[in-house]
Amino acid sequence: MSVRRIWASLSTLAIAAVAAIGVAGPASAADSAAAGGYVALGDSYSSGVGAGSYLSDSGDCRRSTAAYPYLWQAANSPASFDFVACSGATTSSVASSQLGVLNASTSLVSVTAGGNDVGFADVMQDCVLGSEATCLASVDAAVGQMNSTLPGSLDALYEGIRAGAPQAQVVVLGYPRFYQLSGSCIAGLSEAERAAINNASDVLNDVLAKRSADAGFTFSSVVDEFTGHELCSGDAWIHSVTVPIENSYHPKAAGQSGGYLPAFRSAV
Repeated sequence: MSVRRIWASLSTLAIAAVAAIGVAGPASAADSAAAGGYVALGDSYSSGVGAGSYLSDSGDCRRSTAAYPYLWQAANSPASFDFVACSGATTSSVASSQLGVLNASTSLVSVTAGGNDVGFADVMQDCVLGSEATCLASVDAAVGQMNSTLPGSLDALYEGIRAGAPQAQVVVLGYPRFYQLSGSCIAGLSEAERAAINNASDVLNDVLAKRSADAGFTFSSVVDEFTGHELCSGDAWIHSVTVPIENSYHPKAAGQSGGYLPAFRSAV
């Protein structure tokens, strides 16, 4: 049985991807942020899907005590902490269901959003289960959405965040590249498919960086932190196709603590 068929038996996947540039703040900035309330918004990359240790009251949102927002608040003791990031969230669902916890005393907000808007779960499913041509076409379609509809969706979300938390520092985090090219993988996707997926992550991160800058927010990349820990690196901080299936293409606990947490901490 081919590797592609073996993977196909695992059925549907989940995802989100990308990154760009980290911004370092002064040492006193974390103390200032902790003086007010911290709100963690976003999708599965902020909730901690794939990291395990899920909070019992988080249900299908799968909010993890190993996720970077939880780790940051444990180390910095903000005046209040609202952890509302949720698996599967899009820009519109973050806007409609997560912004209610923001208020004038919120001093720090983190958010990851955008991967689900462009259908990266479907992209990865097409790449794992379909042909190379199907994969590349699916990636191209997602990149088209990144350049057309996603910027407006991000603008609407960012406007909602600023309206709800007018005094807050807002940190938008990107997504990692999934693959180390010419790496240790000897089966699975082709090198052309891996390169296309990485390129799509770069495009997505570029869009996030531009829209967050225009909103007056801080964009922090996780690409550098995950370099050397992508799939096919031999020391991956990201799950490949796995069981439970929702963990696929999400950071492991090491990716949250060694990748996302330092990227967030450097921006605060």
